[in-house]
Amino acid sequence: MTKGSGIVLAIAMATLAAGGGYWLGTRGGEHGTVAQPAAAPAGAKKERKLLYYRNPMGLPDTSAVPKKDPMGMDYIPVYEGGEDGEQKDVVVPGASNQIKISTEKIQKLGVRVEAVELRPLEKILRAVGRIEPDERRLYTIAPKFEGYVERLHVNVTGQAVTKGQPLFEVYSPELVSAQREYAIAAQGMLAMKDAEGEAQRSMKQLAESSLTRLKNWDISEEQVKSLVKSGEVKRTLSFRSPVSGIVTEKKALQGMRFMPGDALYQIADLSAVWVIADVFEQDIGLVKIGAKARIKLNAYPGKAFEGRIIYVYPTLKAETRTVSVRIELANPGWSCPSATRHKC
Repeated sequence: MTKGSGIVLAIAMATLAAGGGYWLGTRGGEHGTVAQPAAAPAGAKKERKLLYYRNPMGLPDTSAVPKKDPMGMDYIPVYEGGEDGEQKDVVVPGASNQIKISTEKIQKLGVRVEAVELRPLEKILRAVGRIEPDERRLYTIAPKFEGYVERLHVNVTGQAVTKGQPLFEVYSPELVSAQREYAIAAQGMLAMKDAEGEAQRSMKQLAESSLTRLKNWDISEEQVKSLVKSGEVKRTLSFRSPVSGIVTEKKALQGMRFMPGDALYQIADLSAVWVIADVFEQDIGLVKIGAKARIKLNAYPGKAFEGRIIYVYPTLKAETRTVSVRIELANPGWSCPSATRHKC
């Protein structure tokens, strides 16, 4: 309805009221005076009778006096005629369709009012992951010559070992031959130390090549020094752990024959581990390399571990629509066997 039509309507109603009053006055003159009811005071509102207060969550619980429910929500008054004091949702006109929400719905939605403050906005991503050993901290013990396992010092998968601890002893004809060759060359060098010419240089080259051959077979520096000092050829050779950690794989059996390159042990250094988390496709754009991550484990309730994102895998798992994210996590709680009494 336009503004102009509203004005015309108001004028028509005023004219009608005037005519009606004249007609009633004329009628009253003929038949007597008509009694006019007393006009109600302007702005008077009929008072409603309060019946009780009902539970704001709709539970069958009422009260004769105002009270709060266990969640701190006020009970709603109910008046005679079935009406209650709950404020209905109202659309405020002329204010860009703003909506005024009732108090009950505000309480149900958990809306909170706080003072305005300046602070950074952040979004927390939650993902499920698994803990794996750091691939850069996995070590394989694989002899580079043919031989036999003579004796096992570490015979259980999952056993903790320290750096330099003997793992097993091997016997190899090739190893004995290489030691004997170096011993002969070393003795020849001593015998020809006063000699000059090609013979001395040849003997020195033979000793150096024999020593290099032993080092290339991963013979420890300590064992090489012992051989150089004593010149005694040993029948067996001990292989030692290159790092402190846990034996994750053991294929060596006492008396077995092995070939060059056979992996007999695998040891994992657990001083740091990886957490592989599966992040949903729509959230992967928020993941940045170098960002911090907080890890919570069911095995340690109430405790959180701080890690750092070091890699985002370039592939998407079609079945789950997730991308794997690698998080590096320090493991300071890892320690060596109790017998060593020191950190790894």
